[in-house]
Amino acid sequence: MTTPPGDSPEGPGEAALGSLVIVGVNHHSSSMALRDQVTLEDEAIPAFLGHLRANGLTQAVVLSTCDRVEIIAQAPQSEVADATAEAALVALAEHGEVSPSMLRNQGYVHRGADAARHCFAVAASLDSQVIGEPHVLRQVKAGYSTARAAGMVGAELERLLQSAFACAKRVRTETHIAEGPVSVASAAVQVARDLHGDLDGCAALLLGTGEMGELLAESFQAHGLERLVVRGRRRSRAEAVARRLNAQVSTAEALIDDLVAADIVISCYGGREHILGEDAARQSAKRRRRKPVFIADVAVPGDVEPAVNKVDNAFLYDLDDLEGIAMEGRAHREAEAEAAWRIVRDEVGRYQQGRVERAAAPVITQLHARFEEERNRVLAEAGDDAAKATRLLIGRLLHTPSEELRRLTAGPPENLRHAENVTRRLFRLSGAAAPGAIPIPDHPTDNEDPT
Repeated sequence: MTTPPGDSPEGPGEAALGSLVIVGVNHHSSSMALRDQVTLEDEAIPAFLGHLRANGLTQAVVLSTCDRVEIIAQAPQSEVADATAEAALVALAEHGEVSPSMLRNQGYVHRGADAARHCFAVAASLDSQVIGEPHVLRQVKAGYSTARAAGMVGAELERLLQSAFACAKRVRTETHIAEGPVSVASAAVQVARDLHGDLDGCAALLLGTGEMGELLAESFQAHGLERLVVRGRRRSRAEAVARRLNAQVSTAEALIDDLVAADIVISCYGGREHILGEDAARQSAKRRRRKPVFIADVAVPGDVEPAVNKVDNAFLYDLDDLEGIAMEGRAHREAEAEAAWRIVRDEVGRYQQGRVERAAAPVITQLHARFEEERNRVLAEAGDDAAKATRLLIGRLLHTPSEELRRLTAGPPENLRHAENVTRRLFRLSGAAAPGAIPIPDHPTDNEDPT
């Protein structure tokens, strides 16, 4: 995972985050062969979570996609985080029938704030092969739901994942990272929608049975294409493609009849001769009464005469044109990634600060209980004498802190100076801090990296 310059794994709350670990392999670190070997199908994840539980993990989420196989785990204490990471790694190795050393060589172990940052970046689709792809967040949510159903999501992982989802939402709403096509298929869909608007009600003609043509047809259908007709050299091949795409096979004698009915034409024959020439395009355009047609020629070599572009309302894009649009989309997303990373840093800082504040909750609760206990005792002793009650309460609450400060005078001077400084901070005492006292900032300053 590439992070912006200046990122540091240290920051406020690092100790509180020390029990969080992520073990895995992804497209940055490992070969596809290794990822294929350790990948977990959706139906296998619940049993694998049970295996992790049997190996001592009480909180774990498994994420298995084409890009990564990861285990997000929460150790009971930071002191056993390494043991938790090792147990997760060994379990993954056993599942894939590979050696743990192979996973160590091609994988990674993230701990603490680095693990939180990685989790947030994955959810925000900043660590994907294609930055900004929305399906990544759905995959993370699916992994979370499966783990939660298996009883493997405790309070700590719940807060981590909910914070990661909130971060991903901010990235989606505050940046344009998900905008712009990044593949030939998505580029073709964008051009078609720019030309026709919504594809509901549109008809398409698939010329040929090549894989790229079928991929584009599926993408158009996913975006609302109403009708698809397949025309091929061999009827048996055309019928097979039509079955896969829930389409019709052309029954027209002449190509022009099919062209007249099509708002989108996908050509993928890839032969030595042009399938669609200028004359046929002009004839069909005349019969279409100036309705525009988008022609995507994804064959190599091309199927469509370049002169077709001269025909009014015929818009021809070849493979190079569509790849160029996709490259522009990828460049746009890369540029937006910088703003997205700033959001990730901000949200990780918020998450860490929350962990720190929650870590202080038990002692605050004890403090309230202790004060309430003394208040009840004083009220019982003083009766209705409010002045006596308040004097007694102040004296008793300050007795132990005063004794401790006096005791510290017998020790190293720096201990007393630090205690004095903390006391001034806790009770908002006026006056300068003790000379040499160690400063304790309220929160990270604006120019400090909270992660």
